[in-house]
Amino acid sequence: MHPLLELGKKQLEMSKVCQLTGKSVMVGNNVSHSNRKTKRKFFPNLVSKKFYLPEEDRYITLKISTSALRTINKKGISACVKDAREKGYLK
Repeated sequence: MHPLLELGKKQLEMSKVCQLTGKSVMVGNNVSHSNRKTKRKFFPNLVSKKFYLPEEDRYITLKISTSALRTINKKGISACVKDAREKGYLK
């Protein structure tokens, strides 16, 4: 599915939020050489990845940040999904 969905004249964008860590878009400034400041956004590095949950015997597709992917490699998918559900990032 494409990130931009057209509904009439409005364009809806899919949320850029990690489903495991809750990382989202941050706002900051572009600073030029002459020190002029203009607003900009810092987007998290998100990837869509399919994982197998042995407890539930099914696959789930998550949109996660690459730092969350490293955490999954370290702690395991079951522990990360459990933490995300406790914090309310994942249903």
